[in-house]
Amino acid sequence: SELALVRLSADSKLPPAQRRNYSNVIDCLVQITKSEGVANLWRGATPTVLRATLLSSAQLGVTSEIKGHLSKSGWFGPNGSNFYGLPMMFCSTLCSSFIANTVANPFDVIKSRMQSMPVDANGKALYSSMSDCFTKSIKSEGFFVLWRGFTPAFVKLAPYTIISLTLVDKLTKAVTGKDAL
Repeated sequence: SELALVRLSADSKLPPAQRRNYSNVIDCLVQITKSEGVANLWRGATPTVLRATLLSSAQLGVTSEIKGHLSKSGWFGPNGSNFYGLPMMFCSTLCSSFIANTVANPFDVIKSRMQSMPVDANGKALYSSMSDCFTKSIKSEGFFVLWRGFTPAFVKLAPYTIISLTLVDKLTKAVTGKDAL
């Protein structure tokens, strides 16, 4: 579960008195269910879905657009065909990864904050909604808090995007004779 991953990661960063001391993923999910209720296992689901939607659409759409422009530019040979089109795919997927991360990172920050937020003894959470989390985060830490963790997220996303979209494009070309992106 995404929630358990975020909670387990955040727990060690809390002061000892505030730690939940989860022993493993199952323990984390059981403790959340007992102390916060079953419905809170889906805390942060909305920003998670929005983040995934924005990330994927930016990756695919931007890769396709940039690939088309680079193909016509002649920088990578006729129709971008130098070295089987790999340099052109590398450049287009690297750019799309940067843009996708720029678009999705605010939702990643909000998702993580909502999933790791403390809940008091009365069951009152720090944030009441995704928009409340956006507002409070920006008010207390400034607008650019939404891109906190951008560099590690980009370093993680870029190789994945480059490899996966290049493979999709080349395998589709091998099987169908047409470009995928």
